[in-house]
Amino acid sequence: MYRIGQLAKLLGVSTDTLRYYEQQELLVANERSAAGYRLYDKQAVDRLRFIIRAKEVGFNLKDIQELLSIKIDKQQYRCEEVKTLTLQKRDWVREKISELSIFERSLTLLADQCCGGDEPANACSILTALEDLDDTHQ
Repeated sequence: MYRIGQLAKLLGVSTDTLRYYEQQELLVANERSAAGYRLYDKQAVDRLRFIIRAKEVGFNLKDIQELLSIKIDKQQYRCEEVKTLTLQKRDWVREKISELSIFERSLTLLADQCCGGDEPANACSILTALEDLDDTHQ
């Protein structure tokens, strides 16, 4: 059995993270010690590793809750459901990458137009471009 601090250290997360996962019902302490410490068994360690891995590949806590439900009752679900959830997350990531690429190109264009010199910013092309953008959105 592991106390919350031991479990946090073992898996490289904070105790606040573990408490938050408990609040979100992703993780449950098996019992409490006589002193009131949360105690976790090997299954809790494995569950937490699963949560950490799922977060590392981009699943949010809602997705992870769904994956955990499937993991617990594998007979009631099909691989297709897990794959669909994974593909939906992948498509969301692709959309965000596309948005970020647009941001990156826009910022590069703004930066390329600026001289970057030490003169006063009242003639800064970046500020002027942003002000002009503001005028077009009113």
